[in-house]
Amino acid sequence: MSEEKPICSAKGCRADAVWVLAWNNPKLHAPERRKTWLACEEHREHLSQFLGVRGFLKDVVPFAAWEPAEDGPGSAADR
Repeated sequence: MSEEKPICSAKGCRADAVWVLAWNNPKLHAPERRKTWLACEEHREHLSQFLGVRGFLKDVVPFAAWEPAEDGPGSAADR
């Protein structure tokens, strides 16, 4: 497991991630599949809106509370 701190998925941002945005594209993914983006406090709303207007956003959870599926879709490596 990597010792690196998770960082925000917003383009060019290097801030620590404090939110997990779980999403899927229903045209590409099974309904139970969850892809993830990580967000800092500053970019949470912007990234949520980007996914939300497309109907992709499924959940927004504090990073500390996120429990990804083990070795399955939606894991942090699935970003």
